[in-house]
Amino acid sequence: MSVPTDELVFAPLGGVGEIGMNLGLYGLGKPRRKTWLAVDFGVSFAAEEHLPGIDLILPDIRFLEEERRNLVGIVLTHAHEDHFGALIDLWPRLQAPVYATPFTAALIEAKRFSEPGAPEIPVTVVPVGGRVTVGPFDVEFVSVAHSIPESSALIIRTPLGAVLHTGDWKLDPTPVLGPPTDEAKLRALGAEGVRALVCDSTNAVREGRSPSEAEVAETLLDLVKTAKRRVAITTFASNVARIRAAALAARACDREVVVIGRAMERVVQVARETGYLEGIQEFRGADVYGYLPPEKVVALCTGSQGEPRAALSRIAENQHPEIALSKGDRVIFSSRTIPGNEKEVARVINGLIRQGVEVVTDRTHLVHVSGHPRVAELEELYRWVKPQVAVPVHGEPLHLSEHAALARRLGVPQVVTCTNGDVVQLAPGPAGIVDELPAGRLYKDGSLIIEASSRTVADRRRLSFAGMISVALAVTERGDLAADPDLAMRGVPEATAKGETMHAIALAAVVDTFHQLPRARRRDPEALTEAVTRGLRAAVAAHWGKRPNCQVHVLVV
Repeated sequence: MSVPTDELVFAPLGGVGEIGMNLGLYGLGKPRRKTWLAVDFGVSFAAEEHLPGIDLILPDIRFLEEERRNLVGIVLTHAHEDHFGALIDLWPRLQAPVYATPFTAALIEAKRFSEPGAPEIPVTVVPVGGRVTVGPFDVEFVSVAHSIPESSALIIRTPLGAVLHTGDWKLDPTPVLGPPTDEAKLRALGAEGVRALVCDSTNAVREGRSPSEAEVAETLLDLVKTAKRRVAITTFASNVARIRAAALAARACDREVVVIGRAMERVVQVARETGYLEGIQEFRGADVYGYLPPEKVVALCTGSQGEPRAALSRIAENQHPEIALSKGDRVIFSSRTIPGNEKEVARVINGLIRQGVEVVTDRTHLVHVSGHPRVAELEELYRWVKPQVAVPVHGEPLHLSEHAALARRLGVPQVVTCTNGDVVQLAPGPAGIVDELPAGRLYKDGSLIIEASSRTVADRRRLSFAGMISVALAVTERGDLAADPDLAMRGVPEATAKGETMHAIALAAVVDTFHQLPRARRRDPEALTEAVTRGLRAAVAAHWGKRPNCQVHVLVV
């Protein structure tokens, strides 16, 4: 009987078939007994109309909880929320070692201090471009250009071959902050031999190259220089290069930089502590904004995605306690709208325009560039690395499909498209999907983490669609009403098209249903509850066309 040989697998639990919530696993060992390495621990953001009351979407890590003893570490490629945002909430379930570069580690710590009750997470700080041994995995960080400091691809070396996990990256010869993508290290890796390339697909549908961050800096300077009054710039709080470019533009135009929004303040603090704002003037707080002449202000604001509680959203609704904009001011959206956030962003833009504010977006000016590679950049990376296997990740099905077609055109011998939960064998032998792991979603609901399958969100959707009617019935032991039913309605129209009150119709339905029941069933709380619920919903639906949610409480007295 032959002994099973070791195998190397890749298994995404998030970030494949979608953009966001990145969590990839690498497994090394026998088919049913592997050592696991996790790469990234990200979140997605919930759309209110689909998930009412839900703040964040997190990956379901039940498989990792079962394999906790075999999880040797969590390695973070960079500090964007879709790559590290789930760590504080989910790390206590695993308590595995965490590895990150200095900026990412500092941002974890700053975020932890801003969240009451957040766990203390010990992080092993790896130098930029450094190398660390994590169990049987030899992990080397490779500097790549992206829209946050210290973004890294990972070379994961194993006895069965090397994998390049790109994380988020692009090829930018003039990135404003930090080094360009490390071409020399990637070419050397290609010469060494690469078993698999697990690569970002976000812009695989776009030809050419992503413009440079330096071009955005030039545009921002011009827009600040030509502004007659206040300038407000909103961008992703984590984009330190953009913050730096805005600050340099302000200094060139003899303006003060005012930071508005806690997320922006936190990143600025960490960027200063880690040296990424060295040589940049000190910024001012929101408390001095009203004392500065309009022509002397550049405000850096959170809220580029229309988040309801963010600074710019509150400004657009004239609800910010310290900050207001007025006619002739200029707001620059130095960001892209994440798919799903279009309505929220449009609401903010429309609110600003109603105030007479000029709004500048990437529709008319080069005020934002993507941090992800387009087709020409992908082609270049493939030429450097020469992988035997390509696994497209970080994208929706269209992005993954286009990326896979590109890899085949470039002559990659094996291309595997997968989705969350698939186990992809990378070595030995032919690459392909060989198994499936449980994969799904968890929801952050206030301070709680709940299962996506729980009734909580489904009940909220039903409530938002058809309202609620609550009925309390006091019934004697003989099966008579001890008092008139008590009825309350929420989210139900007050009157029908004919002017009848819905309360009267509902009350009549409850009383009629009660009296139509045999006395024995009236004395049975379960039977009475079921009958009243059915009768009440049917009566309201006959006049409204919708069946409300009903809660019937029966008390036998």
